[in-house]
Amino acid sequence: MAETTYLMEDPREAERLAAKVDPVAWTDRYLAHRLRPGDRVLDIGCGPGVIARQVASARPGIHVTGVDFSPSRIAEARINLSGVGEAVHADARRLPLPDGAFDLVYCRFMLQFLPDPQRALAEMVRVCRPGGLVLLQELDGQLLWHHPEDPELQAGLEAVVKGLARTGFDPFIGRKLFHFAHRAALSDVQVTVDPYHLIAGAADEETMRLWRLKLEIAQPARTEALGDAGAARRVQDRFLEYLAREDTLTYSVAFTVVGRR
Repeated sequence: MAETTYLMEDPREAERLAAKVDPVAWTDRYLAHRLRPGDRVLDIGCGPGVIARQVASARPGIHVTGVDFSPSRIAEARINLSGVGEAVHADARRLPLPDGAFDLVYCRFMLQFLPDPQRALAEMVRVCRPGGLVLLQELDGQLLWHHPEDPELQAGLEAVVKGLARTGFDPFIGRKLFHFAHRAALSDVQVTVDPYHLIAGAADEETMRLWRLKLEIAQPARTEALGDAGAARRVQDRFLEYLAREDTLTYSVAFTVVGRR
């Protein structure tokens, strides 16, 4: 199996990931009611570990293990999880963890970047104990859904996405999670859909800052996808101009799928 190259590998990505999520709100909404004191929890694609750290405090005695393929993310996670768990540098498709070791396994916004996500899910199921839970959360439509349509921007974004498909990037993976869960033999599968990106009118300053940072981090991958640095920069500039307009709408959704081993 070919090694994965994470298209968002950059020292600035840990800061961006931490700024994008409210770990307390996310944990309260999606995990807290599913956790018991003393649970063993696995975070696949843990990034800098800000959510995993919050999960560890959700119930007494919870022990969290974070896994990420990015060496720089794992370095941050080891600091954040000190005293409450550990962080493991590993490929999600080949977890160096024993069968049935965890009560709850969750993966948030990582499968979209990964070739063979079904293989990764099979590994999550393997390391979850019988009767334990697996929670998956992924975006659908990121970068691609806008109104009114700007034909030049849309063509550029679709060309980028097509090029990034060679890395495993899938902007429509959210809708596929339900089927993935059934193929992995999970039971009692539940699915919910929530708005994620919703920018109506001119984006605020912080939203623009985070998008500029994300696009700058992804510039090398975007250039490789298009084969032209100038074209990659023009797509970025046109997208940011679109977000700054008062009359435009940009949106995506997040699918959350939970099943029992």
